[in-house]
Amino acid sequence: MNKRQLGQTDLHISEVGLGCMNLGADEQNAKATIDEAIHSGINYLDTADLYDYGHNEKLIGKAIKGKRDDLVIATKGGNRFEPGQEGWYWDPSKRYLKEAVKNSLLRLGLDDIDLYQLHGGTIEDSIDEVIEAFEELQQEGLIRYFGLSSIRPNVIKSFVRKTTISSVMMQYSIIDRRPEEEMLHYLEQNQVSVLVRGALGKGMLTDMGMKQWERKGNQGFLDYEKDELKIIIEKLHDLAKETKVPPQSIAISYALNHQAVSSLILGASSPEQVQSNIKAYQSASTDHETINHITNMTKQNIYEQHRA
Repeated sequence: MNKRQLGQTDLHISEVGLGCMNLGADEQNAKATIDEAIHSGINYLDTADLYDYGHNEKLIGKAIKGKRDDLVIATKGGNRFEPGQEGWYWDPSKRYLKEAVKNSLLRLGLDDIDLYQLHGGTIEDSIDEVIEAFEELQQEGLIRYFGLSSIRPNVIKSFVRKTTISSVMMQYSIIDRRPEEEMLHYLEQNQVSVLVRGALGKGMLTDMGMKQWERKGNQGFLDYEKDELKIIIEKLHDLAKETKVPPQSIAISYALNHQAVSSLILGASSPEQVQSNIKAYQSASTDHETINHITNMTKQNIYEQHRA
């Protein structure tokens, strides 16, 4: 498993990270899934305090005991929830973020978090207050680096201008090329890494693409009408047959092709799914002809919304 530097940090993370959101509630399965990821060369685990209202962090904490030094652990905060109560609300205040980090540390069983990310945000938030919270947490040794999980260009640019964030997690794939027009080169120039989610397009960019299209894409996707999206999936499968590379490997190749990208955060709910993701990664290649073919057959989407 190749590794790439995370921003300007001393962290080097695997090109495929484990998205832990779908680990489920079973402790044994979660441990087996994480163990398989580590065994496969994945060193980056990504979670959030909101996932299962903190239970996900607890499962990870138990699974990584004795392995901490070999891993890069990332979590997120800003969505406030109360124990025993349903629902949550957005609270990016300094007071809450500093409380949320400490709660995450307790659940994870860690002394510090490698990468702490703001889990969303709008331009109306007090960005200066968020930055102050992050920088104080860094000085206190509770977090090593900080970043954002956001697709809002104005929010991202505000943080990049005002502080030294290390990363931005955002959607990016063959059918969601919005970051290319406005964000990827900008972040690369500012030495901020992109952590990609959604690289497999809700499963539509895999060998199960048509079934997933029937389930999740027959109402369209971004600026693709349903029939346009179906044609893209069919073309991807034709290209896969021609190149003898699975569709998901082509999708992984495309998302990893840009130098701004440090890692693809691929979710898994079982050891078998981890193995499937790793197999697809191992079959991926940065064949420029294939990348150009994908570029020509898909749209250059833009961020028409997500400005506030």
